[in-house]
Amino acid sequence: MPEGNQGTGRTPAYAAAGVDIAAGERAVDLMKRHVARTRRPEQVTDASGFAGLFRLDVAKYRAPVLATSTDGVGTKVLLAQRLDRHATIGVDLVGMVVDDLVVSGAEPLFMTDYIACGRVVPERIAEIVGGIAEGCAQAGCTLIGGETAEHPGAMRPDEYDLAGAGTGIVEGDAILGPDRVRAGDTVIAMASSGLHSNGYSLVRRVVDQAGLELEDHVAELGGELGAALLEPTRIYAKDCLALTADPGVEVHAFAHITGGGLAANLARSLPAGLDAVLDRATWSPGPVFAFLADRGGLSRADMEATFNMGVGMAAVVAAGTADRALALLAERGVPAWTAGVVTEGAGTVRLDGEHA
Repeated sequence: MPEGNQGTGRTPAYAAAGVDIAAGERAVDLMKRHVARTRRPEQVTDASGFAGLFRLDVAKYRAPVLATSTDGVGTKVLLAQRLDRHATIGVDLVGMVVDDLVVSGAEPLFMTDYIACGRVVPERIAEIVGGIAEGCAQAGCTLIGGETAEHPGAMRPDEYDLAGAGTGIVEGDAILGPDRVRAGDTVIAMASSGLHSNGYSLVRRVVDQAGLELEDHVAELGGELGAALLEPTRIYAKDCLALTADPGVEVHAFAHITGGGLAANLARSLPAGLDAVLDRATWSPGPVFAFLADRGGLSRADMEATFNMGVGMAAVVAAGTADRALALLAERGVPAWTAGVVTEGAGTVRLDGEHA
């Protein structure tokens, strides 16, 4: 359904049950300007309002393959709710979806979202959707539709959760993945903006058990704890597509570093007979990681199995094209570095050394 569609009808009985149709309609009006800024020329208006339509220009592709991904933001939303700050949680949602799509080499085309809440507060819903629209703008895709659902009784009035689904497209003969990776390839790491959207159940446990307040000023984080924990996810979709489009770069695979950490996610992009050997000394994770490890008494194994540890996306490229890849990422403002190499092995990832 188009963004914010809640159906129609105004009944005293429904209002008494806790569903405010008027608030839902106001939320739709408030979010329209956010959604409009994501529009791509392929989007087709559906006058009925029941679906989002997207015209695929088949003349652009030889053998197009559609890619799809769906995800949520996890318990990071609970911190947004505790702080009553909702402008960036939608960026996190988009990042989780589109950067899964681009791992295959697919260009994100459009997204839909779903927001469930205990009570529709129009300004809050519009703020959330504004973040989703910002994420879509960063990724170059259109926010083609969505749904806002009011669930009184199932959720408390100020509770909400959100999820999204995205669709992308890639040429059939250009799909990236483990089958392209070769011994001698270079692993390029792209810096994360922070925790992104994974590990927040552990984050919240550390915060609570350490007796911390989200409003606390933390010197080693350079500001408020809550702001550091809500730092939005960096979106790499356009940067990855720029690498694949550059004739001087030969990309074999990407790995989106999400739940499970760097080793587990990079291993998914390796064939059975090859390993990736990474050197921790090539980078220094941001201060939020050391802060959580210290306050939570977390081991390196716990940290690396839960968090991205400063790497949000990895690219596996032909060794002779690594310098061009790094130069292109630098031109695009993405901090990146050579983190390791692909060797003969058994499809695993090994991290050596100590962080810089």
